[in-house]
Amino acid sequence: MSAALQLPVVFGASGAETVWAEIRRNQTLNTMAAEPAPLPSPDPSIAFYRKHTERMLRRYLYASMLVGRAPEALSDSIGRGWVSSRPVHSFEDAVIFVLDVEKCLDKLSHLDRQMLSRIVLQDYTHSETADMLGIAVRTVSYRFPQALDRLTQLLLDNRLMAIP
Repeated sequence: MSAALQLPVVFGASGAETVWAEIRRNQTLNTMAAEPAPLPSPDPSIAFYRKHTERMLRRYLYASMLVGRAPEALSDSIGRGWVSSRPVHSFEDAVIFVLDVEKCLDKLSHLDRQMLSRIVLQDYTHSETADMLGIAVRTVSYRFPQALDRLTQLLLDNRLMAIP
């Protein structure tokens, strides 16, 4: 076997540029359909409130269990969830809180939701999350804080969280 580069598809010299442009356009259309529009990057000062956002997600897990439905952010069964204790004044308050947080989570990309679900709600490590999602640990370490910041901004915009 030679050490020559083997290409998966071989094109003729005359029409290769047209075919590559078609492939790029199809890939762009597929990625645009799969992912929602990227959210603008949040204010850097929001990074201070990441722990508050994590506690809010744990309250969301707890409230959704009180309501009697599995959290929408969890695509799999809940095996390792950790919840904090928080008094809920009424059943209606819990339902409204769960629906409002789900509305904010729906605005995030699928990868952001998966990372938040695995790391915050299910208490997996970054390396375990990377293995489950099939991405590099460095990607998880880089994108997880950004996902928390985006969620914090959404929670602030919807007045579910207030900065003192």
